[in-house]
Amino acid sequence: MGQVLHYRRLESMYQAAPINEFYRPQMQVSEGEASITIEVDEKHHHSGGGVHGSVYFKMLDDAAFFAANSLEDKVFVLTTSFTTYLTRPVAFGKLIAKGKVVNSNKSQFIAEAVVYDEKDNEIGRGNGIFVRGKLPLTDARGYLSHDRDHGKNSG
Repeated sequence: MGQVLHYRRLESMYQAAPINEFYRPQMQVSEGEASITIEVDEKHHHSGGGVHGSVYFKMLDDAAFFAANSLEDKVFVLTTSFTTYLTRPVAFGKLIAKGKVVNSNKSQFIAEAVVYDEKDNEIGRGNGIFVRGKLPLTDARGYLSHDRDHGKNSG
């Protein structure tokens, strides 16, 4: 399978995840990298009026996760640990997380991510360890729907 097709399939899989009906993110994947964009508003706030840390975590973990899965085209990878640092509060606007793989070997991927506000201020960062799981990507919700949506053979 071509790598670009794999990246588009990962993007399709991401959009098909039920959790993303709430967050409404957009994602782009390339070799060893991924970016996630979410427009945040009051529905993402904690009671103090700022964006809840779960949004930071989701964006950072997703960007790092898909950067790792971009390098694995057979199985779904799994997050085994992820450390998150919330470095600046934000309340509204477009947030962009950029993830990249910084190390990989036969057993794991190490990836980092940084999330920025729309003024390009860093508001959070994280790093994680990801391992190959057992679920074939072809069994993951939405992975092959890119092919159906774009008239391609799924083989």
